[in-house]
Amino acid sequence: MVRKLLWMTTIGFISSSCNTEKQPELDTPSRGTITVVSDESFQPVVQQLTEAYSGIYADAKFNVVYRPEKEAIAMMLRDSARLVFCTRPLSKGEQAVLDQRKIVGKTELIATDGVALITGKSNTDSLMTMNELRGLFTGELKNWEQLKGGNQTGPVTLVFDNGNGSNIDLVLRTFKIKTIDGIRIFTAKSNREVITYVRENPRALGFIGVNWISDGDAALTAELSRDLRVLGISDKVNPTTIKDYFQPFQRSLGLQDYPLRRPLYIISREAHSGLGGGLINYLARDAGSLIVEKLGLWPARPYNREVYIQK
Repeated sequence: MVRKLLWMTTIGFISSSCNTEKQPELDTPSRGTITVVSDESFQPVVQQLTEAYSGIYADAKFNVVYRPEKEAIAMMLRDSARLVFCTRPLSKGEQAVLDQRKIVGKTELIATDGVALITGKSNTDSLMTMNELRGLFTGELKNWEQLKGGNQTGPVTLVFDNGNGSNIDLVLRTFKIKTIDGIRIFTAKSNREVITYVRENPRALGFIGVNWISDGDAALTAELSRDLRVLGISDKVNPTTIKDYFQPFQRSLGLQDYPLRRPLYIISREAHSGLGGGLINYLARDAGSLIVEKLGLWPARPYNREVYIQK
């Protein structure tokens, strides 16, 4: 009888120990580690924003993964990442995935970015119309000599970072292009490699995220911008003056003059008040807007400066 009681007591102790085992501690807005995924075209801005937040909260860690936009959103939906930086809100089908799991999530517009068109310095043509660009994607135009103002000849090679990335997606959606069969397109795997390819190939026309070259204070911007021309784009059929063309920099993005601009969203699947929500709130406040502005993009909520003038 004594043995039986001792055995039951031991089992009860083990069971009690299992029930009181600590659950993994949830992250908070100021501490923890989460995975963030982004289209590679946003790498400079995502890197600076996450590093700025970790600089304030030493216990906040972000594992940032870069994937083409469609894959990045899919990673967030299947819970391989907590947050995604992308150019659009979720579609109805994508939102339904979160709804089925009773996850409210959050979508925050944080900035206006754009796709910049670049050529090598040997190409004297620094202007292009949207009609000309459309012609290159429909196959109506194929060679540099068919474009106005340039000294380059031969076939135009359109260079993107990835066939499923946000850069090519913006262009195809803008012109409602359904197929690129027969178009001379080269994918270079990253925005940085697009820049390298354009430098080395005079007939190349590159497409990169504006934030790669928009931070005028960064050494990286100076390095990447070397020996490149950033094209001015006009949405007029027959531009008559240089003022009809706009380059993809802050003022033109904010005033919506640059034709190939795009929004930058951050989307969360967070089901509790955690590190993802902390980062989103930070980006939606003044501090986040100042960083976006410093990067040369247009913040969704521009920081209001109060100026006092004394007579």
